[in-house]
Amino acid sequence: MRVVAREEVARDVVALGLESVDGSRMPPWAPGAHIELAGPDGLRRQYSLCGEPVGDRWQVAVLRANQGRGGSQWVHESLVPGATVEVRGPRNHFELVEAEEYLLVAGGIGITPILAMARVLAARGASWQVAYGGRSRATMAFVDELAAIAGERLTLWPEEEAGLIDLAAVLGEPRAGRAIYVCGPEPLIAAVEQAAQGRGETVHSERFSATVDRAGDAFEVQIASTGQVVTVPAGGDLIDALQEAGVGVEFSCREGTCGTCETGVLGGVPEHRDAVLSEEERAANDVMMPCVSRCLEGPLVLDL
Repeated sequence: MRVVAREEVARDVVALGLESVDGSRMPPWAPGAHIELAGPDGLRRQYSLCGEPVGDRWQVAVLRANQGRGGSQWVHESLVPGATVEVRGPRNHFELVEAEEYLLVAGGIGITPILAMARVLAARGASWQVAYGGRSRATMAFVDELAAIAGERLTLWPEEEAGLIDLAAVLGEPRAGRAIYVCGPEPLIAAVEQAAQGRGETVHSERFSATVDRAGDAFEVQIASTGQVVTVPAGGDLIDALQEAGVGVEFSCREGTCGTCETGVLGGVPEHRDAVLSEEERAANDVMMPCVSRCLEGPLVLDL
């Protein structure tokens, strides 16, 4: 794809407009979807789509992360109008479900999927509210655009002015049938999940990072299509063992956050360690993320 627009939308946040190189119409997508940009180092980075779900252009916004793996630096320094980039997707593990009403909570660059949700909910005439926090107004992207969409539904929480988001005030009284969507730093997501426990509301989250725990005993998996048995050593990664055995699995983040390596499970019980699957999806035990997850009851039979 080709970069056709670039705008600094907050301090250290740049928004990119992407169009197909041949001018063809972009595939439609739904709020919560992300795409992968292939960097020059071969790694793929995931960024939420935040523009209009249907149209000739995709939009992402990228925060420069000085302590990251270099992907955001590459975006900020190299993806200028006219540059081309390999893109995969969209994928969506953060879809809007049907609900009586919605509460959207965003922290920092977590506003990107939340903005797309706000736009769609407003168009539907749904009942919804949004709370958006950041370090300061200067670092909070899309404030004016979100305010135009949400109006009085929007509450801003710049930390330097108002402190951290007051979750008790934002959540208010329990509202059965309300869906809560949260995206942002891990402490915010964890706080929302804890505050919402026992309230009869569902919490949907999207994380930028996960604490990867690779400890665990050795286990075996069986490849359903061939019967091949692959042994994963203690402390080893399932995806590495599959690759070494010649079983190809597409992957990207290797942290259990992007969903690229999602694999069907036909037998056994996986030990889920990803940050993608919902509790309901984990309980079904019919898919897993082999980049981080392991085995509770084996052998695992993988739909490969």
